[in-house]
Amino acid sequence: MQKEIEITIASLPPVAVTGEHATGVANRILSRRPEMSGAMAKIADYLLEYPQAPLKLSIGQLAAKAGASAATVTRFCRLIGYQGYVPFRVSIATDFGRSTARESWKTDIGRAFGPHDPAADVLSTLINAHARTLRETAAAIDLPLMQKIAKRLATSSHVDIYGVGGSAFLAEEMQARLYRIGINAHVWSEVHAGLTSAAIQNVESVAIGISNSGRTEETIQMLREAGRAGALTVAISNNPTSPLAENADLTIVTSVYEQFLQPDDLSAKHGQLLVLDLLYLLTAQENFSRSTNNLAASALAVATHRRPRRTPLSPRPARDTEPTKE
Repeated sequence: MQKEIEITIASLPPVAVTGEHATGVANRILSRRPEMSGAMAKIADYLLEYPQAPLKLSIGQLAAKAGASAATVTRFCRLIGYQGYVPFRVSIATDFGRSTARESWKTDIGRAFGPHDPAADVLSTLINAHARTLRETAAAIDLPLMQKIAKRLATSSHVDIYGVGGSAFLAEEMQARLYRIGINAHVWSEVHAGLTSAAIQNVESVAIGISNSGRTEETIQMLREAGRAGALTVAISNNPTSPLAENADLTIVTSVYEQFLQPDDLSAKHGQLLVLDLLYLLTAQENFSRSTNNLAASALAVATHRRPRRTPLSPRPARDTEPTKE
């Protein structure tokens, strides 16, 4: 299998050294960079400076260039979400092969807001960041895993969704959607109430924890307690090696790295919303008749609270703009 992958890389057309980066790989490196040891950090810094090096270097050659060992390179690859050096190289080759945007490193990856940036530059940077997050999250989605979770949600007796702070509104949105299609879903952002609910879960239950960093203590505690009670536990995070992921049976990974005004910016939320939207739709498909019937019933129930659509009005007569004579 390894030889076949190596042949695939070798058969790719040569990529000119332009200083461009494999966006998805670079984001993974940047997001894990604070957790890396000294040797791994050397590898990270070398790859950020020479992003196409793995396409030309063996694992031993890359290790020598970065001042590390081949074993450390392998551990580095696993830390950022790859099984080893060969899948890492394939991902870089794929990123470059399908890249159509030829932007500089500063604009595409390392761009941070400055106090004197024109509004047009801020908007452009923000759009690029949000679009990139959605593309990378979509590329990383494990569809068989998502379908497996959807099947469990559709047949579960009880679903708990945990989220604190900025993740709470995502949890609330997911709960509302699932509830409307007949799933017995509940949302918890307060740890005492969440732990109480988690403790009464069972093997027919599903518990979902949402945390961008994967290090929110309250969410970790609630998800861990649900797992102890027997529930299938699912972590949604941008960090596959986070404590939240370690305490979950299954992990859905989103990808984001930004340098904006706050670390938990909305581009991260958009990646998570994409995952939650897909999970909701796949769950609805599992019992389509029940889902559509419940959606129709709930829409009818609130219909009287919505104003009817306005019909086009006849043109109003032009007002007399002449000054009134006394």
